[in-house]
Order: sequence, then C-alpha cells, then structure tokens
Amino acid sequence: MTDRLDAMSLFVAAVDAGSLSGAARARGLPLATVSRRVAELETALGTQLMLRSARGLALTDAGATYLAACRRILEEVAEAERTASGEFTTPRGVLTLTAPIVFGRMHVLPVTVAFLKAFADVEVRLEQTDRVVSLHEERIDAAIRIGRLPDSGLRARRVGAVRRVVCAAPDYLASRGTPQRPEDLATHACITFANLMAADRWRFGEGRAERQVPIRSRLVVNTAEAAIEAAEAGLGITRVLSYQAAAAVAGGRLVVLMAQDEPEPWPVHLVYPGGMVPQKLRAFIDFAAPRLEASLRTATAGTAAA
Repeated sequence: MTDRLDAMSLFVAAVDAGSLSGAARARGLPLATVSRRVAELETALGTQLMLRSARGLALTDAGATYLAACRRILEEVAEAERTASGEFTTPRGVLTLTAPIVFGRMHVLPVTVAFLKAFADVEVRLEQTDRVVSLHEERIDAAIRIGRLPDSGLRARRVGAVRRVVCAAPDYLASRGTPQRPEDLATHACITFANLMAADRWRFGEGRAERQVPIRSRLVVNTAEAAIEAAEAGLGITRVLSYQAAAAVAGGRLVVLMAQDEPEPWPVHLVYPGGMVPQKLRAFIDFAAPRLEASLRTATAGTAAA
C-alpha cells in the first residue's frame, strides 16, 4: 500500500510540475525512477493516465479522474497522520496562510508574530499575494479575503470591513481646488490603482444611488503603494482601500474626500476549509480574529474624512 501511495504522490507531483523531470527535481529523485514508478502505476491500473510529449504532459480522461481521486486519498492519509501525531489535539505543526500584500504587511504579519510567540510548537508560512489562492489546490490552511464572498464550501469569520476612499495631498487641493461631489473629478487629474477600478471611470454610491463617473487618469499603476506615493507627491487624486491610505492620512500627507459618496464598505473575512479543524488553525483563528478586527477598526477610524 505504501508503494501505491508513493506512486500516486509522484503522479500528482508530475501533473503539478507539468513534467516528469519537474517532479523528479521537486522530489530529489532520478528522472528514471519517477518515470518507472508512474509507468508501473499505469500498468497496475491497466490504463494510460497521461500523454507525454516534448511540450509536457496532458492527462487522459482516465488520468483526470484518477488525479482527483489521488488528491482526495493523499489528503485523507495526511489528515489521518496529523490526527495520530496529535496535531488535532495540540496546536503544533506548519500553518500556511495567505493574505493580500499590503494588508498582510500591515495587519496579518504583526498578528502572526504575536501568535508565534504565544504558540511555540507552531510554524507559519505566510504567502502575501493579491491573487485569489485556491485553499484546496495549494494546501492553504486559511486566507484573508477582502470583498463579498462567493458561495463555496469554505467557512468564514468576519473580522471587519474596508472602505474605498478618494484622497489627495493638501498641496494639490490648495492649487487645484477640492472636489465636493464625484462629478467634479472631471476637471481633476486622477491616479488609478488598476487592481481596484477602471482607469476611465470610478463608481460611487450603492444600489439605486450608484453612478459611474468619468475621470481622466494621468497615471495608472498596479500597486496601492505607487498610487499613494504619486498622490502624496501632488500629481492628482487617487482611490485606494482605507487601510492602504491609513498611514498617509494619519500623517496629514493625504486628505480623504467625498466620504458621503463612497460605496458600501467591503467585508474582510478570515476563511478556511470546512471539515475537521486542526488545533493549530483553531488556535490561530481564535487568536487572530479579534486582533485583526481591532487593527482594522483603528485603521478605519484613521481614514475618517476631515
């Protein structure tokens, strides 16, 4: 049985790596060994699982079905081993988390450091990325999600909300005037954070009061930090999430504008898979959720309109 599980694991590794050689490198095994084990697996099953070519691997229909079964079986075996080792009764082991880049640096990292000091037998791998990560496919224990959650099998614990704030430097407003309503943006230079909104129009209000306002983007960037720095330099008006602008607003480098016209705040959730929850994850959720909520509440208060 152990040999079969090892072969299944190599098959999954080859699919994930896109080649047998990639699986061999990932596992530190000779290519010949990986190739032989996968071939033996196909022989034992009596069917071809993958098509090999110079361009890589392609799963057969049988291979795609078997891959899903392998992932499920290997995860069940790993969970059984974690249970036997006490991971479900005592907080220990490696906890894998993911969070948006800026949010992770500002809010998740400080909480994680405090958590590690409190739980000596837990280790954390924190991946900071602005892409939406599949918890199941990438073996992630928990993630921070900003925005309304789609229907899924994930559990969620709300830890707060963030606003989409419009802001500008005091010097820019002194020279160009302060917009009083969204339509006034037509006469202003704007800086667009492309991950958050379109470069030619910004949305204000909610529901029946929602309206799309045309704007002129003098600069379009793909990070909130760049948008904030350009706004601080007086280039124009930008729009980012409230926690991203909190430090600049608190320091007087940016001023929040037209708060009355903002859309509804986006909820922030700590999400994690359903099923049996290991103690390391339960301990993190119970530890982190109230601290993240307090941190977000402070940041939101710091971006109240002047």
